[in-house]
Amino acid sequence: MRSPRRRRHCCPVSEALGAGGRWSGAMEFQAVVMAAGGGSRMTDLTSSIPKPLLPVGNRPLLWYPLNLLERAGFEEVIVITRKEIQKMLNLDTKMKLDFVCISDNMDMGTADSLRHIHQKIKTDVLVLSCDLITDVDLYKVVDLFRTHDATLSMLMKKTHEPTEVVPGQKGKKKPVEQRDFIGVDDTGKRLLFMANEADLDEELVIKRSILQKTITSLRSELIPHLVRKQFSSPTSLQQGLDNKEEDQKKKEQASLDIYSFIKEDNSLLKPAPDNSCWNDHRGDMNETLHEGKVRCYVHIMKEGLCYRVNTLGLYIEANRQVPKLLLNLGLEEPLVHGSAQITDRGMVGSDSIIGSSTQVGEKTSIKHSIIGSMCTIKDKVKITNCIIMNSVTIEEGCCLQGSVICHNAVIEKGADIKDCLIGSDQKLETKAKHVNEVIVGTEQLMEI
Repeated sequence: MRSPRRRRHCCPVSEALGAGGRWSGAMEFQAVVMAAGGGSRMTDLTSSIPKPLLPVGNRPLLWYPLNLLERAGFEEVIVITRKEIQKMLNLDTKMKLDFVCISDNMDMGTADSLRHIHQKIKTDVLVLSCDLITDVDLYKVVDLFRTHDATLSMLMKKTHEPTEVVPGQKGKKKPVEQRDFIGVDDTGKRLLFMANEADLDEELVIKRSILQKTITSLRSELIPHLVRKQFSSPTSLQQGLDNKEEDQKKKEQASLDIYSFIKEDNSLLKPAPDNSCWNDHRGDMNETLHEGKVRCYVHIMKEGLCYRVNTLGLYIEANRQVPKLLLNLGLEEPLVHGSAQITDRGMVGSDSIIGSSTQVGEKTSIKHSIIGSMCTIKDKVKITNCIIMNSVTIEEGCCLQGSVICHNAVIEKGADIKDCLIGSDQKLETKAKHVNEVIVGTEQLMEI
């Protein structure tokens, strides 16, 4: 995203790559990671575990965007979060992390958060969400930004439908995800249209300054606003009105328009094409597309991993894919931690991850699963397609399938658990049987 009133020389980032794939132009941008959201679409998990700290492959979710930035060559990152999250973080990174904490009683959207740190912003900005897990080469996104002198460029990938059963949803109407619909030009890079599914049946009109409280979200408000503004004339260039009073009102409106935040130069004095709205045009769009002062581009990933971990289903799916991602990233750490004590290693699948200081008993089978740190899993336990967080105890003869077991839970002897979410500190009795249930304490429930 381009910083207001600042124009920078445009040069392809692909020509600025340093040794080992590190992007030497990273220092021309400031990186900001948004990590203050509450995870409102996955409250069964986030009611007891802050979203940035949710374990994915035994790493906090926030680790993934930070690792992406570190691999790209960034040395400093601004992290917008909350005090309780900062206190609990223990991240292994060489980057300097500048934490900006938002008060718990402040309900801020992503645009609000960026506005909150405006004094720290000195150049163009790269904004990432804490729930982004991807192996994309960042320079491909920034290449569009710099090559086309864009107002913004963004990363997208086709919506991924989780293949696994989501705990507690059998027999219920499947939640409707609000999809983003986009339109691109023939090159597949210029973003011509963007709207959320929820907004398609009515027009969204935004007239005030982007630095005022009208816009609170980057994705759902600011970006669609900028996309629309690409093909409209600056209000300050419209024909003058005969009446001076009306002319003054027009000037006041112009001062609140997005164009008032773009640095003026000679090219701004050129009038826009007659029919300035993109969908009013027919035939050659070249002049309309490339003379505008607001330009939006998109890099659409066709291969590789890219997840926004913002629902329970996508959280489960991301954990399924993490072993493959870590392999692609070339991380040398073994999937089974060296301090884990496993009696029968042959019964642990090659695509499972087991954390530090975890104990696994005799004749215990672990397949396609993530096991956290300091867990105790006793004899003759079967675990398939599960996510087991830290300090969980699973007693003899239990069978767990397709389930998420949160921190400090205890599963007593002979329990049979399938497609369930068991909340933090919960205790299931001996020989308990649960299918497609969400079991959390009432004190953990979050009202939305």
